[in-house]
Amino acid sequence: MIRPGSEAELAEALRDATGPLSVRGGGTRGPLPDGTPLSTSALTGITLHDPAALTLVAQAGTPVEEIDAALAKANQRLAFEPMDHRALLGTTGTPTIGGVVAANVSGPRRMQVGAARDHLLGLRFVDGEGTVVKNGGRVMKNVTGYDLARLVAGSRGALGVITEVALKVLPGTETAASLVIRGLDDATAVRAMSEALGTPFEVSGAAHDPQAQGGARTVLRIEGFAPSVEYRCRALAERLASHGAWEVETDREAVRADWRGIRDVAPFHGTAGDVWRVSVRPSQAAELVTRAGAKQAFYDWGGGLIWLRCAEGDDLRARLGRYDGHATLVRATPETHAKLHTLQPEPLAVQALTRGLRETFDPRGILAA
Repeated sequence: MIRPGSEAELAEALRDATGPLSVRGGGTRGPLPDGTPLSTSALTGITLHDPAALTLVAQAGTPVEEIDAALAKANQRLAFEPMDHRALLGTTGTPTIGGVVAANVSGPRRMQVGAARDHLLGLRFVDGEGTVVKNGGRVMKNVTGYDLARLVAGSRGALGVITEVALKVLPGTETAASLVIRGLDDATAVRAMSEALGTPFEVSGAAHDPQAQGGARTVLRIEGFAPSVEYRCRALAERLASHGAWEVETDREAVRADWRGIRDVAPFHGTAGDVWRVSVRPSQAAELVTRAGAKQAFYDWGGGLIWLRCAEGDDLRARLGRYDGHATLVRATPETHAKLHTLQPEPLAVQALTRGLRETFDPRGILAA
């Protein structure tokens, strides 16, 4: 295990590498590519937090929980609420902010505020030749040319090893409430969620669990100042009355715990089988779930994200056929990952672009991804 204690040591390790390196942060997100393990876990610490400027800078190996705690003291938060994969995947370790950015991990609020990369002001990374690259800045108006930061975000370490990230953070919310209705079929639930998201009531979460204990459960989240939340919940329930009677859950801590479970796909915890993550147009979601023939389904992002639990080794992509979206294999044996591929195969034109980028940032091909 290579565990550099500084950016300079990391750059030296990359320059000296003669074979593939398997880059990891906290090791919480499932199977890693073959190669010599290289960990960023020693690159830790919040180097800047300016609450007035809504800006935070941290080294890549800094635990997400440490960042959450520091932001909470200033009544701030990471608005994109990154998922914690450990319970779903049965992994240990500690999620790091570098891993979050490298995988572009985003939670239920993504449909309202954007993904992790949309909150990235800048970053530092070391490319496959051991060159330190800095892109972006620490303020929201910084413009420095090519937006490499957003290119690296979500690249899973294929273009370089992130050493530091600068993030835009947002103020915390005074309270949160959920509107809940039971018994809707999948297609009706997606229509209800889409209708809710089209209102001016600033819905920050919309999920549907067809197999929830007690019957199918559809839940909408509203956050903000208490009087505003109370008014918007009442108005939204009236707007959606054609779908049935909505209950309002107002216990702040219970609501937050519920949405942590939605964020982390709690209905799949402790279950057997492969888990797939499917991004799709909400209007196609219910049909795709039927086509998938999965053991279990769970909808987030108002139907734009579907989690599916399938039989081990089942080729979900073949079952789904053509549609507007892509499927990522999240949980499976290493053999299944190798056979079916973790990521959706890219069209030929995109493959050419990807190959060109990798040859530019990692001409020796030492960054296994």
